[in-house]
Amino acid sequence: MTQEIRSYTMNFGPQHPAAHGVLRLVLEMDGEVVRRADPHVGLLHRATEKLAESKPFNQSIGYMDRLDYVSMMCNEHAYVMAIERLLGVEAPERALWIRTMMDEVTRILNHLMWVGTNGLDLGAMAIFLYAFREREELMDVYEAVSGARMHATYYRPGGVYRDLPDHMPTYRESPWRKKGKQLDRANAWRGGSVLDFIEAFADDFPSKVDEYETLLTENRIWKQRTVGIGVVPPEKALAWGMTGPMLRGSGVAWDLRKKQPYAKYAEVDFDIPVGVQGDCYDRYLVRIEEMRQSVRIIKQCVAWLRANPGPVMSKNFKVSPPSREEMKDDMEALIHHFKLFTEGYCVPEARPTPRSKPPRGNSAATWSRTVRTSRSG
Repeated sequence: MTQEIRSYTMNFGPQHPAAHGVLRLVLEMDGEVVRRADPHVGLLHRATEKLAESKPFNQSIGYMDRLDYVSMMCNEHAYVMAIERLLGVEAPERALWIRTMMDEVTRILNHLMWVGTNGLDLGAMAIFLYAFREREELMDVYEAVSGARMHATYYRPGGVYRDLPDHMPTYRESPWRKKGKQLDRANAWRGGSVLDFIEAFADDFPSKVDEYETLLTENRIWKQRTVGIGVVPPEKALAWGMTGPMLRGSGVAWDLRKKQPYAKYAEVDFDIPVGVQGDCYDRYLVRIEEMRQSVRIIKQCVAWLRANPGPVMSKNFKVSPPSREEMKDDMEALIHHFKLFTEGYCVPEARPTPRSKPPRGNSAATWSRTVRTSRSG
């Protein structure tokens, strides 16, 4: 005698999504259709708040990178804005434009990770390889401006760590890149500055997004696995406190960059893509269009930065360090440097809550006696 089993329970995880905090799902399956999901979150605590209690404020910036491994500089942005607001420090104009541009570089990095790995999870192998092809180019930008490919600590209270370098690192001959046409092709955009490289990438990237859409947007299997799946009505999205593409995919045109602009978002032109059905397919389309809008913003930032050289860090040495040259020639500058990196600085007790708009949703940093960080979306 045989008995047909119509549904079964699957333990999915615990696994490690990009933001630290292990996720486990207990799924009730009917074939490959998920009928019910019981999420278990918070299995790993990062202790960021506790760590920040024992560190000077300027030494906690690196922890913000680690709140989300694919939205690094965006998370730094909220933290340094909170410090600047408490101390009454203003970053130079050029630094604000650089922050705006690098936020959008980070947004593309995040969405490329999402579209590549989500495609892989749903059975599309090629899109992962395509997305990571472009992602590697932007990781090189991270490394060029900050010296680190992931945990940049590039944004600092009072500006950014340094101006965009005049030279973009180039590939050398290796077993994977032979001298000749292959190496020349890899270095085609790398003959000038980092700004030249970003501009060349922005000119080329829309054609790469077209390739992603060719692979997925009208793909029958992709649509079968995303259209009508995970529908979140706008009322429920708002009631659950969703932000980012999850909220806009449900048709709510809320974007912090438009509603409460910071850095230089009030001075750039871009659109807010929104979904109609609130399903997985709409959230995919929102992210695809957001990458195109990020390119628009990046091009506007590049144009301004080319036309307006200037300082990228405040000259308030109570907050930002003096240059190496000044430190070697001036005793007061040396004292500032020593005290800044041994003691840091104190901020007044207040509760500012500046918000930034990382790719996944809103990010905020609030203070009481110690730093409190939070991320939603």
